[in-house]
Amino acid sequence: MSPLQITAMLTMLVDHIGFVFFPDQPLLRIIGRIAFPLYAFGIALGYRRTRSVKRYAMRLAALAAVSQVPYMLAFQWARINVIGTFAVCLIVLAALDRFKGSRLISAAVGLAAAALLELLPFEYGAYCLALVLIYRYLPREYWVAAHFGLNLLYFLYNGWWIQLFSIIPTGLLAYGKILLKRLDTIRVPRWLWLSFYPAHLALLAVAAL
Repeated sequence: MSPLQITAMLTMLVDHIGFVFFPDQPLLRIIGRIAFPLYAFGIALGYRRTRSVKRYAMRLAALAAVSQVPYMLAFQWARINVIGTFAVCLIVLAALDRFKGSRLISAAVGLAAAALLELLPFEYGAYCLALVLIYRYLPREYWVAAHFGLNLLYFLYNGWWIQLFSIIPTGLLAYGKILLKRLDTIRVPRWLWLSFYPAHLALLAVAAL
């Protein structure tokens, strides 16, 4: 597990503590904006590197299923957790590569997936899919501009001002390549990365009782 993964876990924890226990303290939620882009980038990177998209998607689906009850208890809402959203994004990436010769089919797949993510609803919805697609298909030098445009669109659409801060990790991902290579030499156990999401949600759910 890399320092980016550790950063994603810790800032997600800060964000969720802020949401559950300190909803009137925006600073914790602002810090938490670092987490989501790092996870979305991890999905795009993992898709490129995995030997089996099917097994990768099944692992995400299983993790989403394990996380769903503590997620609903911790946050007190009826949505599908973000791991489920990432699983859909992974399937979309595979479908887009499968039909990359047809722009019409690719557009239809993307639009259908975006509608599914919004209607059911999945956490982060179509926003998540758009960001994963940015990391997967755009050259790195366009990431900040594309992510800023996405954030601006959601701000104008529903006033999602706090998400504007999520541009910070995208800037690091786009322009901090040398630093990231040095940090990537640090390793910690993989089991912590896999178990952290459902485990911390379960603890938050119990603490909130």
